[in-house]
Formats: sequence, structure tokens, C-alpha cells
Amino acid sequence: MTPETASEHSEALCRKAPVIPVLVIDDVETAAPLARALVAGGLPVLEVTLRTPAALDVIRAMAEIEGGIVGAGTLLTPQDVNNAKAAGAQFGVSPGATDTLLEACEAADMPLLPGAATASEAMRLLERGYRVQKFFPAEANGGAPALKANGAPIPQVSFCPTGGVTPENAGTYLSLSNTLCVGGSWVAPKDLIARKDWQGIEALARAASTLPR
Repeated sequence: MTPETASEHSEALCRKAPVIPVLVIDDVETAAPLARALVAGGLPVLEVTLRTPAALDVIRAMAEIEGGIVGAGTLLTPQDVNNAKAAGAQFGVSPGATDTLLEACEAADMPLLPGAATASEAMRLLERGYRVQKFFPAEANGGAPALKANGAPIPQVSFCPTGGVTPENAGTYLSLSNTLCVGGSWVAPKDLIARKDWQGIEALARAASTLPR
């Protein structure tokens, strides 16, 4: 998969809903009902971060949910890419980007949303063909004002800001011309998952799915 094709896939995914849930899941038993709640609430694109021992099994379980599009976040190595692909991940997300990781995703036909925090990083990815990127960590790198400032000299790149995005500031990001969607964990809080409050999570997802952009 070429970077240009990967960007087309990433853009299509980012346009499906204003929020991509960023999920850190410890218990695979919660995977299917959580995915159903998020999809029912209008958030079909799900990012499962590879930060827990259960993550790959969670991806396998969520990949079976009708209407869901499950990807793997926190891709760092070629092995991560291969493991995620084998588990059923349909796209990947990384906190940054290295040539090794980009090459692995391209070889595996894994659409990647690569991370960039600075103008130089965004330009380097654009030079390679990636015009859809993850702005991470968004709030720590200046938030919406910084992303807006980058949009003036680099209008060719669109972003999914992630990291510190909340219901309170998501609208500000989504109002920017260079923002396609945001990534956030607030739609699946750990306390609601622990209580298996799937209706509560569906309600949070529904509210997030109606955010203007």
C-alpha cells in the first residue's frame, strides 16, 4: 500500500464520525459489548491501543462486531504491525513515525495514521505521501492554537488530534479547517466499563457523534 492510498483510507475513516474512541482495555470479556455500545452510539471507528496484554485479543473480538471498524493504536515496531494485522486490525495508529514503521505498514497493506507533533515532522510525512496524520500529544503540544497555526503554512495536511482531547475542547479542534476528527478516551471511561454500563457508554458515544465539524 502506498502512502497516498493509506491517506485515502485514513481520510475516509476519519470522516465517518467526529470522534475515534481511543481504548485501553484490560479485560477481553468487555470487548464485544463495549464495541457494540460505541457503534450503536454512532462511533464505528475504534482504536484499540496495544498497551495491555489483552489488546490483540480485544481487537479479535471487536473485529467480529457488525458495523465496527477496528484498528490498532500505539504501533511502534514491525512486529506490532504484523500482530495487529493478524488479529484483524483494519488500520493502524502510531504516536510518531519512523522509516521502519512506515515501511512495515506499507508492506503489510496496513493504512496508517502516523503521529506528528511539529511542523518538521508533518512536512517529512507529507514529503513521503502521508497527508492525513495524527497530531499527538495534542494538548501538550499547544492544543488547537498550535494546530491552527500549522494549518496556515501546511494546508495540504489534515489531522486527527489526540491526547488531552475532552468534551470541553473537542469542538474547538473540530472547528479547524485542518481537523478531520479527534481521538478521545472520554467516550469509554474506565468506571463505566468496570460497571458494564453499556447504555451509559452508548449515550456518551451518541453525544460525541453529534459534535459539529
